Parts: sequence; C-alpha cells; structure tokens
Amino acid sequence: MNIKACPSFKKAYQKLPEQIKLKLAKQLELLAGNFRHPSLHTKRIQGTDGIWEARVDYSYRISFEIADETIFLRVVGNHDDVLKKP
Repeated sequence: MNIKACPSFKKAYQKLPEQIKLKLAKQLELLAGNFRHPSLHTKRIQGTDGIWEARVDYSYRISFEIADETIFLRVVGNHDDVLKKP
C-alpha cells in the first residue's frame, strides 16, 4: 500500500523525540506491507467512521484512514492525545 501523510501528521512528527521517529519508521514499513501486522496492534478507533490506530510503542500511537490502496496518516503522538483528536 502507498502511504501519505496529512499536514497534521507532519506537524506532530516534527515534535517527536528522535528515538520515537526511529521506531515510527520501522512501524510504517510494517504498516505499508500489512496494516494488520501483529506488532502494530491495529484497531478501529471507537466512535469514528473508518479511522484506525496503530502502535508505535507502548506510549505512542498513529491514527490513519485507508482509501483505495492508500493509507493516509492523520496524527502521531502520545496514546491519549491521538485518541482525543484522531
């Protein structure tokens, strides 16, 4: 699948610690290959229409949508912050 980042994702990405950026790069590779890879712990975000979350690590998450063959990255950050504004 193709991956595209929304402006909100790009803005949040800039604020991440370097260690998390490295972990995110690995997780995005998994996401592109299989968005349901067990390491990602992918699940739909309750109360949303077609928005998913995936794990970067224990504390950080990404939210995304899938349209056709493209994954649109919406937000990256602390678990609670991502779920408040997916």
